[in-house]
Amino acid sequence: MSTKPESGLDDLYPIRTVVSLTGINAVTLRAWERRYGLVKPKRTAKGHRLYTRKNIEIINRAIELQEQGIPISQAAEVLKRRLQAGQTVGRVTDEVWRRHQDEMLDAVTVFSEARLDAIYEEVLATHSVQAVIRKLIIPLLEEIGLRWSKADGSVAEEHFFAVYMRNKLGAMFHHRTRLTQGDRLLSACMPGELHEVGLLIFSLCAHEAGFRPVLLGADMPLNGLPLAAVRAGCKAIVLSARRTPSMRVMEVDLPALVRNSNVPVFVGGAAAADINNAVVRAKANPLGKNIDAGLRRLTEHLDKMQTAEA
Repeated sequence: MSTKPESGLDDLYPIRTVVSLTGINAVTLRAWERRYGLVKPKRTAKGHRLYTRKNIEIINRAIELQEQGIPISQAAEVLKRRLQAGQTVGRVTDEVWRRHQDEMLDAVTVFSEARLDAIYEEVLATHSVQAVIRKLIIPLLEEIGLRWSKADGSVAEEHFFAVYMRNKLGAMFHHRTRLTQGDRLLSACMPGELHEVGLLIFSLCAHEAGFRPVLLGADMPLNGLPLAAVRAGCKAIVLSARRTPSMRVMEVDLPALVRNSNVPVFVGGAAAADINNAVVRAKANPLGKNIDAGLRRLTEHLDKMQTAEA
């Protein structure tokens, strides 16, 4: 049977072709049209549905958003708003992410929480948490830090955005902790480390990877962690260092933590390169600065331990 458009209806495709191109079930597609108004196909004289290329693009994007955990009702509303605003509904390019970064940076420079909210919530509604963290939040944190180091920005700007993201990421973490049953990780910032945004980002990514982080926050003394790990039933201790900790922490406290813990200790963060040798000397496990690479190292280490214990 032909799947070409009927005569006189160029660039229009019957539902069987759309099903073949998108992988969606015909019954599901009709339900999305009826309940959420996702697309409005044209009709033949006999009432058969015909879809445009734009319809197919919207359907594909809706499927992608649903696979990222976004309810189809919400995905449909976002896609409709984009169309009404004359925006694309396709995959977001690096250029678009760059524009979002610039918009949020502009909001930071005038200390506008309302503008930050508008951009952040719109992006979060249409993309996975992992994409938003990797493509928007991490690059923006790095850029704001760079601006401050070059005197293009202010400490006030950096603190304003750090507090904003701490609140947003903390709320997100709180609502997601009940949704997984994986291994627990005791997560904390190094002593003297007051910036916990990096720890929150790692913990959210660890949660997405199937772990259950137990978050202790900023400036955590290391001597209390072995007992906390036992009581919480954690499989590992993860420490975050944005800045280089004191010599005492690295040469005395960290080795003592490793000796006194019955689970492995991991250390990562922005200061990873500067403290790597000290972490190794302490017999802890360096995770590096990159979150994805660090999570892979953590997962591989725990998998090897479980295999050895089996």
